[in-house]
Amino acid sequence: MTLFSRNKKEKSSDKDYSATAMKMVIGDETREVSFNELVLSNNLAQQALVRLLINKKLIEPDELMEMMETVRKDNYRTPDQAD
Repeated sequence: MTLFSRNKKEKSSDKDYSATAMKMVIGDETREVSFNELVLSNNLAQQALVRLLINKKLIEPDELMEMMETVRKDNYRTPDQAD
């Protein structure tokens, strides 16, 4: 399977989530994948992974929530916030 990044020939607005995000080439077949499909696929994979980790007792739900808060703070700092 070969993946190509965003189709540069296509013009899309920031709000056009049905635009082609990438093309997948599998053998002789090419399939366009939209931003909506990528978001949904990513969301489903994350939910499945979290459920497996919790069901196998590798993490606790509270640990996940704490880490999500830590990551949110790390990624969404304002310029006036010091390290």
